[in-house]
Amino acid sequence: MALPVLEFRAVIKRFGTVNAVDGVNFAVQRGEIFTLLGPSGCGKTTTLRLVAGLEEPDGGEIYIDGKIVAAPSYAIWPHLTVFENVAFPLRVRRESTELIRQRVNHALESVGLGGFADRGATQLSGGQQQRVALARALVYEPAVLLLDEPLSNLDAKLREQMRFELRALQRKLTLTILYVTHYQTEAMTLSDRIAVVNCGRFEQVGSPEEVYEKPATTFAGEFLGRTVTLEGTLKKSAGGQWIELVAGGRIAFGAHSTDSLHDGAPVRLIARPEDIEILPPAELASNQIDAAVEQVDYLGDRFEYYVRAAGAVLVLSAPKRDRYQVGAKVRLSFDPSSVTIHPR
Repeated sequence: MALPVLEFRAVIKRFGTVNAVDGVNFAVQRGEIFTLLGPSGCGKTTTLRLVAGLEEPDGGEIYIDGKIVAAPSYAIWPHLTVFENVAFPLRVRRESTELIRQRVNHALESVGLGGFADRGATQLSGGQQQRVALARALVYEPAVLLLDEPLSNLDAKLREQMRFELRALQRKLTLTILYVTHYQTEAMTLSDRIAVVNCGRFEQVGSPEEVYEKPATTFAGEFLGRTVTLEGTLKKSAGGQWIELVAGGRIAFGAHSTDSLHDGAPVRLIARPEDIEILPPAELASNQIDAAVEQVDYLGDRFEYYVRAAGAVLVLSAPKRDRYQVGAKVRLSFDPSSVTIHPR
């Protein structure tokens, strides 16, 4: 495999007694969007600042493709033209007038603002201002482009449009991006790989599909989308393995490893709501449990059901063709290949 553009080796950053970054290891390959996803205060931005050289690590090593990476500012100056906003980093470096002209025009063309060089910043829409900020970052020709919540100030429709444009630009220019966000949808749609960050540590690193479909920890599962969590006891036999739920019922699961867990171990079952089917009342088949509907919400394209099952209230969606009233007895059918098990 090629040398990573960016690599962290057991990196630690402390603020007082708190490890904001706690022994983190990861590598970002050239042309990859690597996203740090997690709640506020989990260490995402501190990790980005370490890459930018704005913080010094207290332990470990950071490798950046033999180049120093500067952190771009995403505020644009209203008193400058679009050209001068983008040119500013190069003027600070005292680059030649001709090189500045070439690089700025190329950066503006790349983000779809080729005809906007002489416009004042105040004449731009929110989306256009975001493109100016991106062009200013690109004019550096950085080894790694650092983006810290770049779309957070945009409305939902414009944020969706900018996600599409950023991904298209990244592919066109083969950019390497370290991206920080707390928006799950943003991480899922933009990223080649996602690191789910919690209390300074990486709970899981993988493709969006891997992290969503097979969460490595309870936190990773619950942070990235909705989950259904039930408690029970692990059972193993020659015929397979299953969970005996605390409140009654049995759920088998697929062939992911439980080697570290013994027969009889207390565990949590985690499943995504879309992998659980609501069925009319009848005799229970394998991987089904009894449930009762407690609340029904109409959401236009589907119904959302609050059902009580196995001692918990689960929130599940179902298409409009399937209709159940409050108080109805139903069955919940679990897909064994989509169930993950974690110790509790």
